[in-house]
Amino acid sequence: MKNFFYASLIVLALGASFGCARVKPWERETLADPIMQPDYNKEEKAVREHFLGTREGSNGSFGVSGGGCGCN
Repeated sequence: MKNFFYASLIVLALGASFGCARVKPWERETLADPIMQPDYNKEEKAVREHFLGTREGSNGSFGVSGGGCGCN
C-alpha cells in the first residue's frame, strides 16, 4: 500500500511539472493573439451573457458599475 502511495505521488509530481513552460519573448506575440483569449468572440460572449441573465433572472454585473437589481 505504501509503494502504491509513493508511486502515485511521483506520477502526480511528474504530471504537474509538465504543465510549466518557458515562453520566449518572440513567442509571446502568438499567445497575445485575440483568438487565444477566452472571450475573443464578442457575439458568442453576448449570447452567453443573455442566457445567463435569463437563467439568473437578472442583468448586469458584467461591467464596472451596476448590479443585478439595476442600481448604479
